[in-house]
Amino acid sequence: MDASLHAHTGRIPIDDLTPSVPGGRFPAKAVVLEVVPFEATVFREGHDALGVELSLTSPSGAVSKHRMTLVAPGTDRFRVDVQVRETGLWTWRVIAFSDEWATWMHNAEIKIGAGIDVELMFETGARLLERARADAASIAALRDQTASPADRWALVSSERVQEQAAANPPIDLETESETQRLLVERTRAGVGAWYEFFPRSEGAVKTNAGWQSGTFATAAERLPAVKAMGFDVVYLPPIHPIGRTNRKGPNNTLHAASGDPGSPWAIGAAEGGHDAVHPDLGTEDDFARFVQAAEALGLEIALDLALQASPDHPWVRQHPEWFTTLPDGTIAYAENPPKKYQDIYPINFDNAPESLAAEVLRIVEKWIALGVQIFRVDNPHTKPVWFWEWLIREVTAKHPHVVFLAEAFTRPAMMQTLGKVGFQQSYTYFTWRNTKEELEQYLQEVSGRQADWFRPNFWVNTPDILTEYLQFGGRAAYKIRAAVAATASPSWGMYAGYELMENVARPGSEENIDNEKYEYKQRDWAGVEGTDATLAPYITRLGRIRAAHPSIAQLRSTVVHDSDDDAILVYSKHIEGRFTESGLDDTIIVVANVDPHSGRQTTIHLDMHALGMADADRFIAHDLITGERWEWGRDNFVLLDAYREPVHIVHVLPITTGAPDARS
Repeated sequence: MDASLHAHTGRIPIDDLTPSVPGGRFPAKAVVLEVVPFEATVFREGHDALGVELSLTSPSGAVSKHRMTLVAPGTDRFRVDVQVRETGLWTWRVIAFSDEWATWMHNAEIKIGAGIDVELMFETGARLLERARADAASIAALRDQTASPADRWALVSSERVQEQAAANPPIDLETESETQRLLVERTRAGVGAWYEFFPRSEGAVKTNAGWQSGTFATAAERLPAVKAMGFDVVYLPPIHPIGRTNRKGPNNTLHAASGDPGSPWAIGAAEGGHDAVHPDLGTEDDFARFVQAAEALGLEIALDLALQASPDHPWVRQHPEWFTTLPDGTIAYAENPPKKYQDIYPINFDNAPESLAAEVLRIVEKWIALGVQIFRVDNPHTKPVWFWEWLIREVTAKHPHVVFLAEAFTRPAMMQTLGKVGFQQSYTYFTWRNTKEELEQYLQEVSGRQADWFRPNFWVNTPDILTEYLQFGGRAAYKIRAAVAATASPSWGMYAGYELMENVARPGSEENIDNEKYEYKQRDWAGVEGTDATLAPYITRLGRIRAAHPSIAQLRSTVVHDSDDDAILVYSKHIEGRFTESGLDDTIIVVANVDPHSGRQTTIHLDMHALGMADADRFIAHDLITGERWEWGRDNFVLLDAYREPVHIVHVLPITTGAPDARS
């Protein structure tokens, strides 16, 4: 093309490439073994056929090509699904071209069948085969005018000739998109089950003299039970010394009595700050042994990174410039008006950003050296975004396996931006999405376009959050929320006590009464075994289902289906057999009665194509909770009683399968 005719748009327009992050500054995200849908809008003038191909380069430099297909007629949207198996930065581009052979096949079938320009069409086809370097016999046969047009067309349509044309296709007008980036991180960056507990409570003993704190050694005794329920990550609230000035007492009262342990988030005392271990819990060596005990079970320890300080923190004396000083000379407390947190000083990143950033990096590096690979970041939305972008880039450049979870219950723009700049996953609004309509909308949101940069972690509760749904929904509510969280999101989380259905709130609040943030809590784990007082067996069942079914680890494949009842939520996860270790398709359908107070019966309507089937297909629906089996198709009657089993978790099996499901 003459330089004077150069335009930004290529000869064949290629637009709206995904996965991508708006603005192009940051790479899109995926995790190892994730099936990533690569898509682009590609079109051209006229009616000639287009070919569209994905060129994908792995971090190790291997290049693979994948033919993309039209999503639906008339959409101009092309797609191919590829499973990424290597961590690191991938690059990819879309190549579009005029598919001369497909164009000729379409035109020749019409013209030769109608007896129009027969010899001209065969000669054109022969020349295209010459460009494809097909065998001489096939080319000559097309030019053999002694043979009938029907016989020659039969040759053209044969598998042998079609394979020759496809092996080295004659193409023109090849156009390449701009290069895109995809950051593939380790599995735990996007897939995992989290369990939160306070180590000081595990093994805590109340005596006549007061409380004796649990330690890392006693907390380690809880790890096997956590692993047995199917969890992958144990998240610890801050384990550092706790300030004494303005220490909070039980239920967030302003005056602590002697022996009250205070809030772990009021970090810092004479014993040290963010780089120290609370002496009641043990030593650094004890913590390292705790991490090793978790690793031996296949668990990872996530440590809280809470960038704030108690008035007793060494930083207050050594670096007053890291805080906000008021006109009267005092340091400002943390506030969320009208609330004031007198036991905490917030950090001001604008006063001395370089020295403060260097200190935080030092602290993170210290805990990494002690075996921590995951950080749950407290309130990242109250710190400048530039800092997180810098910190995560610095840490992951040296330690690519480190994962940061954003505890950012805040406005969408901030949450989304934290994901874009590097946070591997985030707490979400799922905690407050309880109705069918709310959940349908939210599942579609988190599994749609924003899945390219925002990875959700569905937490059913936290020390700060006990929703009205859980307060008043009873056992059914706890089952429903856990089942949906564990199957809808590749990552989900639970705070200790959920399995005991602790549902009594502090009056006027959405958090537990006698909150563990401010006091020790003894739980009789052994005493409730085998009784209805614990949901541990149900949680364990969910863990086994997650481990057995790779479709649940796929966020982008989530599809919401229809039901005729306003409380029956239906969604599915599907992964093709070419992407599974077994070589078999894996499809999970979840049907949840989200009303914890009633029995519901209705008809559900499945998008069979989303399940890898045709509309008329039938299959065996194996309920992985109850073991029941039904024959289902597109439209199915369901009955879900909240007081028995409020959720079906269905594994799709072929209609001919009679043997028990080995993966249940």
